[in-house]
Amino acid sequence: MTALFLSESDDIMNKKISLGFAISLIAIASVVTFILTSFFTFMNFNEKYKKYSNLQSLEKFVQENFYGDINETNVSDGILKGYISGLDDRYSRYLTAEEYKGEKSDNAGKMTGLGLTIERDESGYMKIAGTMPDSPVSETDIQKGDMIVSVNGIDVLETGFEKSMELISANEEVTLTVRRDGTDKSYTLKRRPIEMITVTGEMTDDYIGYIKISGFKQNTSQQFLNELEKLKSYGAKGIIFDLRDNGGGLLDALEKCLDPLLPEGIIATAEYSDGHSDTIVQSDKEELNIPMVVIVNGHTASAGELFTASLKDFGKAEIVGTTTYGKGVMQTTAELSDGGAVVLTIAEYKTTVSECYDGIGITPDYIIENENGDSDEQYNKAVEIILSKITGT
Repeated sequence: MTALFLSESDDIMNKKISLGFAISLIAIASVVTFILTSFFTFMNFNEKYKKYSNLQSLEKFVQENFYGDINETNVSDGILKGYISGLDDRYSRYLTAEEYKGEKSDNAGKMTGLGLTIERDESGYMKIAGTMPDSPVSETDIQKGDMIVSVNGIDVLETGFEKSMELISANEEVTLTVRRDGTDKSYTLKRRPIEMITVTGEMTDDYIGYIKISGFKQNTSQQFLNELEKLKSYGAKGIIFDLRDNGGGLLDALEKCLDPLLPEGIIATAEYSDGHSDTIVQSDKEELNIPMVVIVNGHTASAGELFTASLKDFGKAEIVGTTTYGKGVMQTTAELSDGGAVVLTIAEYKTTVSECYDGIGITPDYIIENENGDSDEQYNKAVEIILSKITGT
């Protein structure tokens, strides 16, 4: 019994010694970890300090010597813009609170304005390049090609194009003097919210539907589905999708437009810097089975290209026009505490059939230049392709 007891006592003592030794090792390891963490934290801080010490020196010099008032908000915005610019990525950018507000409105497919698209004319006056439906200007007889010669009674040549644009944009109500065929007429217009029309459609005499998509915004998919259903109800035997000058837009809107056109399954994926992939476009069982053609040009980009690539890669459409822009990277927008936002490139994307076209573009099946200004040769080729499929010739 005694031996057993002693034996038990020795075992307990050995366990205490072992436990104490382990605690000591843990304590030593903790101290070492703390020292190393503190060291590397200090090194990281020191490196960052070295990187940004010039900025502190610059701020001190400017504060002490600049002859003028310093707008701290503008300086702060400039620093943030510079940081993102330093990434050397053409698609990443910093937006001020005001810029972000405008971008959100634009993405929603809404704007507040007069509904005018204006460009500088060689005469120095402001040429009306286009008007929006259901807008203040649409309620007048102002039309494309007219010249704005004065804003609020001030001659455009006197104030200059940029200043005249500011006057139009800054005032809730503005008076424009518009010249057509040598005759001037004045209009007083009031800015108001306008829904942007990004999809238009029509039916040709040959029962070929035509849908023009200028961009992918939050209201684009509903406009697209409305036009698609209308053309189908009219008996469209084929459809031409015109994505020339479509610079892209929202992925969600793109997916909803592609869904009724494509077979069931995963259509496109995105690959992130850590190597993982996500599905970004998928389609259900509904699928349109009539001849389709997509018209593109060098200004067809981003979501406009993915729309094109998806129809091409899944054998749903042939492509006509010129090589597209070549943007196959995706951005996300993160709002910051000051109301501004950062738009950051986070992934590369492609269809599940072909490789990413970033920096390359999509080469059409039929490369057609619009060399004759009096005729849309790209559209004519698209019609020719659809007709040949309909008639089987």
